[in-house]
Amino acid sequence: MSNMVEVSGLVKNYPRFRLGPVDFKVPEGSIIGLIGQNGAGKTTLIKSMLNLIVADAGSVKIGEYDLSRNEREIKNMVGYVGEQQYYYEDKRVEWLGKFISQFYSSWDGVLFERLLERFEVAPRKRARELSKGMRVKLSFAIALAHDPKLMLLDEPTSGLDPVIRRELLEELREFAGLEDRSVVISSHITDDIDRLADFVVFLHDGKIVLYSEKDSLLSEWKRIHYVPGSLGNLEQSLVNTKETVFGSSGITKEYSRFADRLTPLINKGEVKVENLGLDDVLINLVRRF
Repeated sequence: MSNMVEVSGLVKNYPRFRLGPVDFKVPEGSIIGLIGQNGAGKTTLIKSMLNLIVADAGSVKIGEYDLSRNEREIKNMVGYVGEQQYYYEDKRVEWLGKFISQFYSSWDGVLFERLLERFEVAPRKRARELSKGMRVKLSFAIALAHDPKLMLLDEPTSGLDPVIRRELLEELREFAGLEDRSVVISSHITDDIDRLADFVVFLHDGKIVLYSEKDSLLSEWKRIHYVPGSLGNLEQSLVNTKETVFGSSGITKEYSRFADRLTPLINKGEVKVENLGLDDVLINLVRRF
């Protein structure tokens, strides 16, 4: 499988924060979910991939192009949506589309109109008249109207109601299902990443500390509920152990390693296995650092 994105040795230094060195790849046709605490470096990483923030070291390759030599070509093949949407507030939606179209060689005006209709964004409305949800939908329409190969999204669903969030996530899933298309999305709403992503990148204090296929990750991270004393030496391998009046519990990130030994205990009712979501995984990863 070819890679849509290759980031190598990317570094950005600030007085009190350092991103990197960061190395990761985005396979074609995949959706990468970028998770981490606020301040972990997610926005810095995404903006550095577009030269919106100039990195101090490293390289970014998107498709066949190198960011240091082909910034125009890269920006022509990338759709970007940030957390905040900035427009000329007095201008109408249709004017904004025509204005932005001048920056893209592959802009499709008919597609833009079709996207506005699908997202129910009125072309004659002025930017200042749009709700938060409509502003984000407009950003998606703009990002998709020039037929990008890669979507880069930085907290795009923050503050949106669940219906609009679901609609936009489905749009991204449909986009990634097209040939040679990929998505990188950061979000503090881990349910969105859980629902959407094929791979998960966990960024902590400016460094990637985990990069995993999402389903494989969640198949290994489990909460084990057990009768005290029933696990024997297996109990030592659990983290975040708790004792309550109902019994004991702890978390493993290597469930497959112990599954055979746990099966008889599960059958006897001495052990119960609970699936974890990305939110639980994120919390427990943060506690390790």
